[in-house]
Amino acid sequence: MSDTSPNPPKSHGRLSIRTTLQPRDLLASRPPVRGAWQARVITLFPDAFPGVLGLSLTGKALDTGRWRLETTDLRPFGLGKHRNVDDTPAGGGAGMVLRADVVDAALRDAMAGAPTDRQKWPLVYLSPRGKRFDQATARRWAAADGVTLLCGRFEGVDQRVLDHWQIEEVSLGDFVMTGGEIAAQAMLDATVRLLPGVVGNSESLDEESHSSGLLEHPQYTRPPEWEGREIPPVLLSGNHAEIEKWRRTQAEELTRERRPDMWDAFKNR
Repeated sequence: MSDTSPNPPKSHGRLSIRTTLQPRDLLASRPPVRGAWQARVITLFPDAFPGVLGLSLTGKALDTGRWRLETTDLRPFGLGKHRNVDDTPAGGGAGMVLRADVVDAALRDAMAGAPTDRQKWPLVYLSPRGKRFDQATARRWAAADGVTLLCGRFEGVDQRVLDHWQIEEVSLGDFVMTGGEIAAQAMLDATVRLLPGVVGNSESLDEESHSSGLLEHPQYTRPPEWEGREIPPVLLSGNHAEIEKWRRTQAEELTRERRPDMWDAFKNR
């Protein structure tokens, strides 16, 4: 990132040392950590971050430098007195479209220093028409050096800039939101927790829903009886083989009942 950009990116988490004429955000003024996984987010609402990502395990990992978060405010790249970032759709229609030239300028700033290899650094537009985000996507992003997320607004982004930058389109689900910021936080949460050392017990990652292609089995804890409902006896038997068998059966039944699409994919893999 360049300190000569219209609005230097706001960073969270530990940073590598570099010379700057701009004052550091207090959240970013921590001892340097090099090589941390990075998330860069282009948004009209940079104050929305880190949001929930600053809490719990992801927040602790951010604070200790296991990953780094930078936001690039799209507005300063806007044109004219009012820093306009959008215009009316070509061909007519309702709403506004983010301009290609504005988004391009923001991308050039946000992608500075990032690998050009999209396997090492995915570049993503959060779009309801994109491929649905899933656990495999989270794993792929976590295995990269970092990811840049472009948060859409209004009716979307000029297709020319998406084609020019070969931007991957990803959707949180089959519904429409007012912008990509909430989706970005959800996707980053799913990704960051896969980074080494973020979740204390790495074995729990292997047993979660979607990790094996099945939904997770039911979970229980003390007290052994509550409101007349008991923990299934097999879970208290100490027979680990039978416990594993029970959990597998439960996972298969839940997946078949609740997610027939997942069940079909699991059977046919």
